[in-house]
Amino acid sequence: MVGANPINDKYGFRYWNNPGAFVEHIVPGSTGGFLGVISAMVQASFTICGPEYISMVAGETERPRRVLPAAFKSFVWRMLVFFVGGALCIGILIPSDDPTLAGILSGDKKGSGTGAASPYVIACERLRISGFPHLLNAMILTSVFSSGNGITYAATRSLYGMAIEGRAPRFFAYTTKNGVPLFAAFGALSFCLLAFLQVSNSSASVLTWLVYLITACQLLNYMGTCITYLHFRKACQVQGFPRESLSFKARLQPYATYYAIFMLVLFMLLLGYDLFFPGNWSYLYFFLDYSMLVAFPLAILGWKLIKKTKYVRAAEADLTLGNTKREIDDYEIVAEIEYKPQKWWERMTQKITE
Repeated sequence: MVGANPINDKYGFRYWNNPGAFVEHIVPGSTGGFLGVISAMVQASFTICGPEYISMVAGETERPRRVLPAAFKSFVWRMLVFFVGGALCIGILIPSDDPTLAGILSGDKKGSGTGAASPYVIACERLRISGFPHLLNAMILTSVFSSGNGITYAATRSLYGMAIEGRAPRFFAYTTKNGVPLFAAFGALSFCLLAFLQVSNSSASVLTWLVYLITACQLLNYMGTCITYLHFRKACQVQGFPRESLSFKARLQPYATYYAIFMLVLFMLLLGYDLFFPGNWSYLYFFLDYSMLVAFPLAILGWKLIKKTKYVRAAEADLTLGNTKREIDDYEIVAEIEYKPQKWWERMTQKITE
């Protein structure tokens, strides 16, 4: 930014002035700038994920009361550094109307669907920083592999759990002698075949389809999480289970959850806002944006009618999964005594969490 690059370009915040930090979208003027912010936030709704993965591994954690609070607290800072900080860096490095980025994403230039489409790589090549684009591509590859690994685990774990509870075909509950849910893993990995959609379409188009479809599902998942939490909180109050006894408590509750539900509903309705402007209507994108908003309630209603399940009232909810609080406390005490970190990074992690 201050000229410490091979071509001594002191670009600073140049691109915040031209074309500007807030670009008009669809329509001109301040309304277009507002729509640009909405468009960016809809895209960000697809990107922001991760806290649900921490919850999913909670049942397999040796010392959940010690490990999970640290994981949840650090999640906020990771989001700020990597997502907010990353967006800030991209806005500084290249303009929103960069021809190279637009050409690669549209498929008109070579590199669509590869690391060449990364704003960081484009900026490094433009500043003639040799070797750094290759390093960035390697980092992108490891990031994609790590993300895919985590998502595959989450999908496999969910499908296996549904099969155990009778909510998915029973064969998905099969495990090998080592406890690997083989069929559930194959079922989760089968969705990777959707990548072949880009054989007859540009990778940018396929990515856009998946982004809209997955974003709707993700917002609905978070909505379910919020509603579940409100029921859990109510059950704790009715059964006299004090929140002070929990090892981790979310702040500003239940108001933060009410705010989250309001924003989730708002963004679910805004997913396809651009379709309602003249010349933008598309049946394909209307289906991708809003089909899940209909499919989820129908799936819940169909399950209730077919299985004849009943609503679990707060006074009847099982907060300890069949165990007494004393049994859970005893397990935590034994796990804490028996846990002895062997490797240096385990000992370092223990000191940080303490």
